[in-house]
Amino acid sequence: MHIDMNDNPRNEYFLNGRVLNESCSETDLGVIMNDTLKWDLNINKCIKDANRTIAWISRNVISKSIDVMLSIYKALVRPKLEYCVQLWCPAARHGNWATILELEGVQRRFTRLINGIGTLPYSERLDRLQLTTLAELNGA
Repeated sequence: MHIDMNDNPRNEYFLNGRVLNESCSETDLGVIMNDTLKWDLNINKCIKDANRTIAWISRNVISKSIDVMLSIYKALVRPKLEYCVQLWCPAARHGNWATILELEGVQRRFTRLINGIGTLPYSERLDRLQLTTLAELNGA
């Protein structure tokens, strides 16, 4: 992968006399990084994985009480949204609010599944579950 910063020349690299292929993105330790150092691919993957887990939970979990669902959320969903967040966390500045709201939408969607509080406003659901928004947690 060639990172295009500071007029970095596009050198060709060889291994056993063969030119190595250039790639636009790489995955390392489950984090996707591209040649422009934007984290959109990684964030979209995190959101997709978390939504897939939420769908699985909504199909397979019978008891949707607060205690059960909170434990499931903290064990299965939130880690998918927080993995390596220090590296790729979108800063709260112009142009990133859509991404922050999309990440927050995952938690909002999950809290709607919980019996007894699913119809309350989002802020009240967070208060009852004693959770913070993902933006507050990540320091956005």
